Amino acid sequence: MFTVIKKLEISASHQLSLSYRSKCENLHGHNWIIHVYAQAEELDENGMVIDFGHIKEAIHGRLDHKHINNILGDINPTAENMAKWIADELGEKCVKVVVQESEGNVAIYER
Repeated sequence: MFTVIKKLEISASHQLSLSYRSKCENLHGHNWIIHVYAQAEELDENGMVIDFGHIKEAIHGRLDHKHINNILGDINPTAENMAKWIADELGEKCVKVVVQESEGNVAIYER
């Protein structure tokens, strides 16, 4: 099994829709750290699991310096939902996404 990990840094804003009062309902931003894990039993014709540049384009290119609510649509942009959205965007080779929105707050989605 081959595994690659791509680390991304994204600056972006969001605001959450919650069932309780929270300061996170206000527009705010983070310097997100995202780790994408992709796996394959065999490498593609280029000798890769997935091109690191394709991961960067698909995720960093779409989220950096953006308002995440506008990108995710009807999905509440929690770190958990963002992790799953990223995995879904990258497809079945993406087996794990770690989203860190601040020093002590991390969400992980694994297939």
